[in-house]
This record gives sequence, C-alpha cells and structure tokens, in this order.
Amino acid sequence: MDAAVSTILESLPTRHRQVLLATATDWRDTRGELQLLSRNDTGWRPREGDTIGVSFGRGGFAWGSRRPGGRRADPVKTEGDGCSPVGIFGLGPAFGYASGPPAGCRLPYRQATDRDFWVDAPEAPEYNRWVTLPAGEDPATRWRCWERMRRDDAQYSMGLVVHYNLGPVRPGAGSAIFMHVWRAAGDSTAGCTAMNPEGMQEVLAWLDPALRPVLLQGPLSALSLLATPPLPGAPGGSGDDST
Repeated sequence: MDAAVSTILESLPTRHRQVLLATATDWRDTRGELQLLSRNDTGWRPREGDTIGVSFGRGGFAWGSRRPGGRRADPVKTEGDGCSPVGIFGLGPAFGYASGPPAGCRLPYRQATDRDFWVDAPEAPEYNRWVTLPAGEDPATRWRCWERMRRDDAQYSMGLVVHYNLGPVRPGAGSAIFMHVWRAAGDSTAGCTAMNPEGMQEVLAWLDPALRPVLLQGPLSALSLLATPPLPGAPGGSGDDST
C-alpha cells in the first residue's frame, strides 16, 4: 500500500473501520481504481479480490475545499468545473430507482422518483440538497439549474451520496457528488465517481453504516500532501467536515 495512504488511514479516528479508497495517478486522470479497506485489531487490510475500475470527473481532480499550504497552483473545486473532489468524505444514503435497496445493502436508502431533484444553483437556499417537489410542480419555477435524480438512463439506478460540501454548504463550491453507475465503460463524469453496475452493487452490499465508512479519494500525488496534518475532516483540513 502507498506510504501516504497508510499514514492517512492510521490517522483516521478509530470509529472509522471501512474506507473506500479511490485513486488515480495524476491530477488530470479520469480513470482509476477503487479498493475496499477494513480496519481490524492489526490495522487496515484490503478486501480479498480484484479492485474495481472507476471513472472520475472529466476535468480530473480538484481540492475538496481548500488547498494545503503552499499549493496555490492546485485547483480548488467549484460548481460546474467537472472535477472530482480530493479529500476524505462521509457516505450515504444509498439511492436508486427501485422502491427498496439492492440485495445486501445496509445503508439508509432513498428511492429516486420523477419528483426528486438535486439543486445545482449556488444562489438557491436549497443548494446542494436533494429536494422532492409536489406532483406537477415545475422545478424551473424554483431554481435556475438542477439535476434530475430519476434520469432517463441507468446512471442513478444505484448510487451513494458523497458528503462533499454538505456541512456547512459553501455556495458555488460544487454540488451533487455521488458514486454511481457509469454511462458507458470508462466514461468520465461531471465530478462523480462511477463504475459498472456489478461494482456499484458490490460496494453497496459491503458497506456497513455501523463501521462509519468514508471515501478517501484523489491522485496519489495529492494524497501524499494529505498525509501531513491537519487531515481532511479536521479544522483546517482539505476535505468535507461531515465525516
């Protein structure tokens, strides 16, 4: 395991006993791999079996909230930049088109219907929130831009909310960051982390909310910087504070 990743894992509070590790090599990479890691009495161990191939944002990566000191040339995520956020993030709920969760899923689950929207307009009070509208109400009367949670394709047929920019919400810092099914094998996203349906189902069945799972994500060069305190999730860190 990469030394920087090991340092970050050992620095996580002991309440976190599952990690989804999504990595690439460089900042502009749009493809990478996902490992499922568990903590036991002797340390962190990868789940047996192959890693899961994933795709990232079309713009590569950007720091989740603020750069580590001295990294002024590195990008920080903003709304619409097409970048996947770098940092450590809480997870959940799971979501999908079915009325109930996929087999084995223990996470809280929310069905996505044609009345469900994720608000992308930074000026809206509901920015970066999932909102269910009354039947017949047009979202265009409420917001300048939004995302339909019940899409016309399979991308949100199974998914997982990533706790990016959720607490507190920073207008314009980016919204609607999920893990979900990819549109086609290897296709980049608008900033989410995507994989094949089998991989998504595998992830949802593996995660245990009692083990306080988190997502650790970014290019390996960035994770080496995160290995130096303060870590994301701590005051002054570079990830979301909702872990």
